[in-house]
Amino acid sequence: MDLQDALRNYKPFNEQEEKDREQILYFLERGDLVYTRESRDAHMTASAWVTNRARSKIVMAYHNIYDSWAWLGGHADGEKNLLLVAEKEAMEESGLRFVRPVMEDIFSIEILTVSGHMKNGSYVPSHLHLNVTYLLEADEDAVLHEKEDENSGVRWFLTEDGINASKEPWMQTWIYRKLAEKMSRLNC
Repeated sequence: MDLQDALRNYKPFNEQEEKDREQILYFLERGDLVYTRESRDAHMTASAWVTNRARSKIVMAYHNIYDSWAWLGGHADGEKNLLLVAEKEAMEESGLRFVRPVMEDIFSIEILTVSGHMKNGSYVPSHLHLNVTYLLEADEDAVLHEKEDENSGVRWFLTEDGINASKEPWMQTWIYRKLAEKMSRLNC
């Protein structure tokens, strides 16, 4: 199933997801450019909400650009299988050698605003991340290490502690708490 069909079949958790789904579908109708960074105003991204087997902890990285503890993820960069993007980014940003999807379906959707910033010596203008989140599981005893060009720390947190470690109030309230609530409702 392609992403547009998956989004059309996705049952939004709340009003934020309903409205963001409409916008993401609008951008996808414009064509495949949104899967690349060539699209100036919006890019498809995938995030990973990485949990342990007990669903009591999450992995977060201290992202240098956002100066905050945050989930893992990144740009599609042309890849249309966003689950693969989420898995790849989770491993690259955390040092985990193995992650597995708790489920292969979309776990969450959101549109994230990205303020203009410097990256690798160049200015990146403000834009949107049209984000699809996947729930992944990893061994909490596995070795973690940072990705020096992107983050300066990676660690397991008890879920509520991880949410509270974020310095981004909007992400805490609208995204991370939603993800924690959705995860707590799973029977897996």
